[in-house]
Amino acid sequence: MKRRPVVGVTMGDAAGIGPEIIVKCLMDPDIYEICRPLVIGDADVLEGAAAMLGNRIKVKSLVEPEEASFIVGSIDVLDLGNLALGDFKPGEISVASGRASFQYIKRSVELALAGRIDAITTAPINKEAVNRAGFRYPGHTEILADLTVCSDYAMMLVSDTLRVTHVSTHISLRGACAGVKKGNVLKIIALSEKAARSLGFTSPRIAVAGLNPHAGEGGLFGEEEIREISPAIEEARMSGIMASGPYPPDTVFLRASRGEFDVVVAMYHDQGHIAVKMLGLEEGVNVTIGLPIVRTSVDHGTAYDIAWKGVADHRSMRRAIQLAAEMAGRKAKAST
Repeated sequence: MKRRPVVGVTMGDAAGIGPEIIVKCLMDPDIYEICRPLVIGDADVLEGAAAMLGNRIKVKSLVEPEEASFIVGSIDVLDLGNLALGDFKPGEISVASGRASFQYIKRSVELALAGRIDAITTAPINKEAVNRAGFRYPGHTEILADLTVCSDYAMMLVSDTLRVTHVSTHISLRGACAGVKKGNVLKIIALSEKAARSLGFTSPRIAVAGLNPHAGEGGLFGEEEIREISPAIEEARMSGIMASGPYPPDTVFLRASRGEFDVVVAMYHDQGHIAVKMLGLEEGVNVTIGLPIVRTSVDHGTAYDIAWKGVADHRSMRRAIQLAAEMAGRKAKAST
């Protein structure tokens, strides 16, 4: 029988929709067909979320991952004992939930690096809450890179028809433009090609977006394409990567969504995010590429405005868990 990978699911910010979407996902027997899900969080909070949803699913508190039974109808929780239901208010930023959400990530990384879980799927955190708790990071991606001591990493957004990586993410637009340098672009092209292979593409076609309107129009609207982006593409091609561009940003994502390319390298956060999210938040997945571990996440935030109301859509979390299991399976196969 094919081994089902253990996917560690971090609970995210307890005041947000993380607990709810996790419970909804783990009520689905199909999840257990593809992986063995282990929640890393606080059992009391998960029990509260299940009760809020009117679900009688059993929440099993664990001290070690190896105690998990992975039985449909029961949620295995590696209980870190950080939060009880009364320690936060749904929909409100708190130091307690920010601190706890960081600890879930930290513990999951330790387990993944030790080989005790096969992949990580993260529920959303609140960046302000994490920073208020004393952890100075702009986002999930940077936390994971720091904890895994990884310097070459990037964010990839994955939907059914489009995959996008980013040369820069959580910095100002001015800083993002300044960071469009040959070395940075080349690094992301290479990471994108490797990540595409982990997603099952045998000969990935990497399209590179321009920075400027019309990809600079031959230098008329900017010279970054001539000076930085095109040389990076050429060097990538010389190394055997099927990279092409730079393409006008207003058309390349549509072309990729129609199957012409497998991955698009975007120059900055919103250039790539808007394209993917226009296709729908419901099933998009965030993948951190370049890490020594497999990590996927939802492509949305904590949604404080609807937290703990029982109405959150869990499809992105479900797809993130599925993708983590698929990637972990390919990684295990490649190492044998």
